Amino acid sequence: MSPRLRPVTAYALSAVTCLVGTACGQPEVKYEPRPAPSGLKASLPAVPSIPQKPIKSGDGYTIWGASYYLRSRVHRKEVYGKKLSLTGYIVKTNLPEAPECAVHKAGKADPENCKAPIPAFWIGDTKDAAESDTIKVMGWASNFAQLYDAIEKYDKVKDDEQPKELHLDTFWGVNVPFPIPSKGAKVTVNGDYSTTFTRSSTGAEADPIMGMMTLDKINYIEPAPEKATLPGMKK
Repeated sequence: MSPRLRPVTAYALSAVTCLVGTACGQPEVKYEPRPAPSGLKASLPAVPSIPQKPIKSGDGYTIWGASYYLRSRVHRKEVYGKKLSLTGYIVKTNLPEAPECAVHKAGKADPENCKAPIPAFWIGDTKDAAESDTIKVMGWASNFAQLYDAIEKYDKVKDDEQPKELHLDTFWGVNVPFPIPSKGAKVTVNGDYSTTFTRSSTGAEADPIMGMMTLDKINYIEPAPEKATLPGMKK
């Protein structure tokens, strides 16, 4: 080996020895565990409060219970597209909002520019429930003209009596309920529960949050303070 290369080779061997070993002439530093600083606390968000409301009322669902299950990934299949029974209060109807052009006897067409909603009522768990906490119920009358004839017929029925036969909605082929749904009554309704109502000729209505019911049957638990009527009709 050339004498000129010996110093370089010796230096390289020394460097490799330092890399392989723990240190070159330095003492090994040992790990010493240290306790966590005292007085520090983890900041965690508060546990959300889940309302403790009943899912069912008797054999049927409460309004909150049915809508909660509808929004639940776990329970949705138990209520969506099923025939359900709901118990609650009629919080609102749209009968007082019927436009004058739509309030007349059946068999007469509404004027061309007359825009009237389908008769409906909203059912909630309490009498004063917000509309956003209610389920809309439709399918029990096709238009206000059918209700006009039903009201005239039912007003002739004496108190504590039942009509000999219910008024038939000739457009949908369903019986208009007696008494006609009115605000304040406590009822149990049975029907198809879903997120849409498709019987309307003007297009489907949808409510993916609370859902909608197409009525088959209604049972009155507490009567309404007043009978249902339409604007302009004489009681």
